[in-house]
This record gives sequence, C-alpha cells and structure tokens, in this order.
Amino acid sequence: MANKFAIITGASTGIGFELATLAAKNGYDILVAADEPLIDAAAADFKQFGTDVQSVQADLSTIEGVDQLLAAAGGRQIDVLCANAGHGLGHAFLDQDLADWRKVVDLNVIGTAYTLQKVLKQMVARNDGKVLVTGSIAGYIPGSFQAVYNGTKAFVDNFVSAIQNEIKDADGVTLTNLMPGPVETEFFARGGMLDTDVGTDPKKSDPADVAKDGWDALMAGKASIVSGWKNKLQVATANVTPNAVLAERHRKMAEPGTAKN
Repeated sequence: MANKFAIITGASTGIGFELATLAAKNGYDILVAADEPLIDAAAADFKQFGTDVQSVQADLSTIEGVDQLLAAAGGRQIDVLCANAGHGLGHAFLDQDLADWRKVVDLNVIGTAYTLQKVLKQMVARNDGKVLVTGSIAGYIPGSFQAVYNGTKAFVDNFVSAIQNEIKDADGVTLTNLMPGPVETEFFARGGMLDTDVGTDPKKSDPADVAKDGWDALMAGKASIVSGWKNKLQVATANVTPNAVLAERHRKMAEPGTAKN
C-alpha cells in the first residue's frame, strides 16, 4: 500500500524544514517547496527516513508558482498540506519599496489563500484530509515597524477561522492554524530585522518545538494551537489591551536600533 502524501511549503529552513522532517519520519511521502535552491539540499536530508521525497523551487507569491507546485504532485491525492511559506519585512512602512511589501502580501495572503482553495476543494469533495496553516500571534498585534507582515497574519488567522466554519460539514477534513511567536529562524535576517530587539532576542522559540506543536495539533484535528506558554498569555492579553498600547509595545521590539548589545 502506498504511503500517504504530504506537501510542505517553505520547507528549506525553519518551521517548514522541521514539519517536513516530521512528515517523513511519520511515513509520509513528501513534496517540499521553497523559492530558493536550498530546497534541493533540504530534500536530500529528508530522504534519510526512507520515504519518497520530491522538491520544487517555486515562487508561491504568484499564481503560477502555486500551480507549478501542485502540478509537481502529479495528480496524487494530497493527504496533508502544511501551508507554511511566508515572508516578513521590518522597518517603517513609509520607507519600504512597493515591490518589497507587495511580495509579503502576495505570499502570505494570495499564495496561502490560493493554495488552500485548490487543495481543500479536493479534500472536501472526498471528505478526507488535513491542512496546517502557519499563522502567527502577530495577527493579534498591531505591528509597528512590521505593519504589513502583522496585517497579513491577521488576515491568515481570521481567514482560517472562517474557512473552518465553511467546511464544518466535511467532518473528515480538518484545518488547523499554528500560531507561533518569534522563532529562531532566518526570518529576521531576511526581513532586515537584525538591528531590532526581537531580531536579536536569544530567547526566541526553537523551530523544532514549534513544528512539533503544529504537527501534533494537525494530527489531532485541532482548530488552532498557540505554540509556547508565553505566546498563549500574549494572545489572551491582546484581546483586552487597547491597540495603541499593543502598537507601542511592538514598537519597542521591532523599531530599528532597539537591538540590545
């Protein structure tokens, strides 16, 4: 009998790499994707677990890139999707180039939504499948000096909850939102945030721990999981704290020049 099949996006490093590792360890054939050549080296690492591994370098901020990814599945039934690809951008919004902040919106919002629409439609039709989306606790916080990223994660967190309700009659399909806080990945270097307090904080979460939380929640069919007790507390307080206060707190973490020596 063929192994079940999982697709993991943003799998070259960080949370996505750890999710792909867990999928392969648990006997899934996997298709991994990222927008950089490093994805092929990552795929070679996943092969140690003895399942079939494919990799595709695709720009998932574009419709064409998502179509390229799904075409690489070769018509195979997708049992698990980990929609983890995402991008952040630091510094003041007014100083950002259009192409840079639009890439964040296109990847985190358009790419995520289109991937989910294509994959979930098939899962709901057969009433079977599991999807994990990497949202963020950032979606609950006005992100001064990270405004576009936090805004896109607010979309993701809200969007996932809405789709969960829309497909609730397909009881064989589960959709789970993984919401970490700051994680020790290349995210901050790529987003130009190594001059910030949050970017240099040595106490960020371990991506392996975050991925394990997400994978366990996915397998259990949970609606959402906030990874880390401090992040759970932050989400709880965000619901009762004025936005102006939250934005000022975020400023102290994300404003350029706040990195501690």
